[in-house]
Amino acid sequence: MLTELGQFALALALPVALIQALVPLIGAARNAPAWMAVARPAAFAQLGLIGLAFAALMHAFIVNDFSVVAVFENSHTAEPLFYKMGIWGNHEGSMVLWIAILAAFGAAVAAFGDNLPPTLKARVLAVQGMIGAAFIAFILFTSNPFTRIDPAPLQGNGLNPILQHPGFTMHPPMLYLGYVGFSMAFSFAVAALIEGRVDAAWARWVRPWTLAAWTFLTLGIGLGSWWAYTILGWGGWWAWDPVENASFMPWLTGTALLHSAIVVEKREALKSWTILLAIVTFSLSLLGTFLVRSGILTSVHAFASDPTRGVFVLAILTVAIGGALILYAIRAPRLEGGGLFAPLSREGALLLNNLFLATAAMTVLLGTLYPLFADALDLGKITVGAPYFNRVFVPLMVPLAAAAAIGPLLAWKRGDLSAAMTRLLAAGGIALTVLAVFAALNGADLHGLAAAGGLGLAAWLGGASVTEWCARNRPFASGALARIAHVPRAAHGMTLAHFGLAVVIAGVTASSAWKQEYIQTLAPGESIVVAGYTLRFDGATPVRGPNYDAMRGQFVITKGTREITTLGPERRTYVQPQQTTTMPALLTTPLADLYTVIGDPQGENGAFVTRVYYQPLVPWIWAGVILMFLGGLTSLSDRRLRIGTPRRAASVGAQPAAAE
Repeated sequence: MLTELGQFALALALPVALIQALVPLIGAARNAPAWMAVARPAAFAQLGLIGLAFAALMHAFIVNDFSVVAVFENSHTAEPLFYKMGIWGNHEGSMVLWIAILAAFGAAVAAFGDNLPPTLKARVLAVQGMIGAAFIAFILFTSNPFTRIDPAPLQGNGLNPILQHPGFTMHPPMLYLGYVGFSMAFSFAVAALIEGRVDAAWARWVRPWTLAAWTFLTLGIGLGSWWAYTILGWGGWWAWDPVENASFMPWLTGTALLHSAIVVEKREALKSWTILLAIVTFSLSLLGTFLVRSGILTSVHAFASDPTRGVFVLAILTVAIGGALILYAIRAPRLEGGGLFAPLSREGALLLNNLFLATAAMTVLLGTLYPLFADALDLGKITVGAPYFNRVFVPLMVPLAAAAAIGPLLAWKRGDLSAAMTRLLAAGGIALTVLAVFAALNGADLHGLAAAGGLGLAAWLGGASVTEWCARNRPFASGALARIAHVPRAAHGMTLAHFGLAVVIAGVTASSAWKQEYIQTLAPGESIVVAGYTLRFDGATPVRGPNYDAMRGQFVITKGTREITTLGPERRTYVQPQQTTTMPALLTTPLADLYTVIGDPQGENGAFVTRVYYQPLVPWIWAGVILMFLGGLTSLSDRRLRIGTPRRAASVGAQPAAAE
């Protein structure tokens, strides 16, 4: 019964979304308050209906209702409840999560957007309704999560073992909050183009939604990287997989959008560029949805390869983005230019930031799509891997990170570069010291110099972030606590985010440059020495999990004469689906990870193939991501972003464009 109720709620959500898309839009065009007011209850109704469908699907998973196809194909009675509740481990459930988050963002604007002009609010919610209607139709017609089987099977096929990991419960929701969150920036951009007006008030309204999406996407990407690192057993955290790239590209352009919106708010410049970035960022989010669900990619992250679904998502992408770009081509030339600024200024630094980020996103897009185009044109199977991305992406990020250290110290409109560099003498000295020390320790070869340069760059950005914070807050002068409390939280958030990026750069550099890998066969009692640690293999014993059998190895870790810990990596064989996976065991310290994996048994003496990795500074990658996430949350807590601009300045030039 509850399943049918969920089906009914999902079906009813489609006409509600269509009403939300059409009635407020017509009302805004006619300046009819009653019609525009329909947007608010429609947004709440859509959230309630989709929430009911979401709850019904989760209930079906929890009670093992194998008469539902999605439950039969992706669950099993022996599966832990923790993973049954994560209904997004399959295509149908993940799309229900997608539209639930979309509806939640729309309802949030309806609830907290009272400071928006009625026409802008109505148009924003109408665009959200259009997106919602398109994806609800996609689910109903190609991916119905409530399709039944008759007669119902007694048992299900089980969840993919790779998904049976704590990262599974956190990574997709955070990623979708970012993906779908950028729909708000898109809706604000389209609404602004319809009105023909972009100003500081618009930028203030759009910034918190963009910041929220960026914050969650940052955490989502970091969680996905940690998930892959801790379950796949290969010792890596990023492989430039096409689906990884699909989440990374909107993060790059979303970062650019976040910074360019600041310029619009402060100086009313870069208006057309900011609108274009909002469209492109959501376009890349939709592109990621298409790549994952079309079947044109082979990836551990991809869902089922039904071409009908791919064609439907491609149609949504074409209509939504094509329509937005046509509207942009018509309206953007009429937007007022805004304030002028010198190249050496805060605006100039943010524009440089945008150019590097946009170029980096395009290089990743080219490397991701080129093999698909080559295959479609019968040019042969081409693989674009890490060598390409490292060669074209890293050179763009180095000057970006270097410039990010200087930009916050420049004044608006016209900055003083020499004064900024003078303030950064200490940071520069620290960076040069770090570079020199690691270059001396690792030799003068190109690889060692590049690694030393990466750590020097991280020290430069980290030192500059601390310098800027100290210059703003003067923590060692009298009244420091009161001064720090009164500085806008967005400024503290910026410092945290930039410092977090420096920590990520250090972790990426060290773990990539100085990773040590050991593959060997060890019998019980044999040892291996890795980076000063002695790992004694004491054999493997069988263990039983809730839905798997495993062999658990035992490594006793000592350093010198002191025993530190015991690690127990596992080789698991799941009941359903019958699949074997590895579960690494890690010793994490502030400076490195010791990563152990147990493989196939060898002979009858209890020997196993084992792999051990030593990963310098790899924990810093996720520590930096957490700092960036906290920076985003700190900025979101800034009251100025929560209340927006209370009153929009009058503008004479906006009316003719809006009336056409």
